[in-house]
Amino acid sequence: MPNWGGGAKCGACEKTVYHAEEIQCNGRSFHKTCFHCMACRKALDSTTVAAHESEIYCKVCYGRRYGPKGIGYGQGAGCLSTDTGEHLGLQFQQSPKPARSATASNPSKFTAKFGESEKCPRCGKSVYAAEKVMGGGKPWHKTCFRCAICGKSLESTNVTDKDGELYCKVCYAKNFGPTGIGFGGLTHQVEKKE
Repeated sequence: MPNWGGGAKCGACEKTVYHAEEIQCNGRSFHKTCFHCMACRKALDSTTVAAHESEIYCKVCYGRRYGPKGIGYGQGAGCLSTDTGEHLGLQFQQSPKPARSATASNPSKFTAKFGESEKCPRCGKSVYAAEKVMGGGKPWHKTCFRCAICGKSLESTNVTDKDGELYCKVCYAKNFGPTGIGFGGLTHQVEKKE
């Protein structure tokens, strides 16, 4: 049947979606009121939606249904997921627990619980996730992520590294770039011969 001036069909209810009420996701159109998780029915937006083929989910339900399974794959920072996925019809296989050593190898309770954190190459102190910036394949504090020569704060667009040290593009070009006539790094006068 021809579509006489109407919009696309909604991916959830199959009714016509007009432009004023349209939300597009994964090449399909939805009514604003139909744009919700297919598992828990929570309302979605562009930051919370996760699409799988023709289905839309919130990120939590998508992770439960299609994400990795097992012990240690939680849904939030630092949590242990005890959801086996049985309500979704999933089978959970439990692996045997490894035997623990009777002697503690780390004297610090903090490092035993959370592990050893990475060290900043500039100051040598621990770099935690909230203050971590990667540069030259190493973690840096935001305050230490500066040019080694001029001290200018660096960003991903103007950082270069050499021998484990960070430089801005200007200082790198002056100190390590090509030199000679035509490169702007002329350090001595060239005498003209007649």
